[in-house]
Amino acid sequence: MGMGGNTNEEYNSDINVTPMVDIMLVLLIIFMVVTPLLQQGVSVNLPREMIGPTEDPDIIKETSVVISIPNDTEFYIGKEKFAKEVMGDKIKKLMEGKTPDKRIVYIKSGTEVNYGTVVEAINIIRKQDIDKIGLVADRKRSNQAPK
Repeated sequence: MGMGGNTNEEYNSDINVTPMVDIMLVLLIIFMVVTPLLQQGVSVNLPREMIGPTEDPDIIKETSVVISIPNDTEFYIGKEKFAKEVMGDKIKKLMEGKTPDKRIVYIKSGTEVNYGTVVEAINIIRKQDIDKIGLVADRKRSNQAPK
């Protein structure tokens, strides 16, 4: 039977979703490629509703290693003054026998200390195979009035 009018044929009323799926996949690929290009700056995970960092109770222990830098030329481990050149050896001796999760060094520096001096101290610590370094700061109290 040709193109004539056979009235017994049934019409297919289903929607053909194949072209729609093809279009959606193309759009998905376009968005996956373009989205990383839209980000500007550096991604930073910001803390949520936190006034200040929590205090580490290990800082006050006798076995903890705390480096104090009151100015750019003085380095203290505990209460003993050390030259920058021998500080690494002293830290290495203090860390002997500690488990990897307990190998942490804390750095306290004065507000007038240059950033470069603190970075030098961090580099000395990292050369001793210590990855955990804590920077100690005064915790601000919410009930104190600003000075």
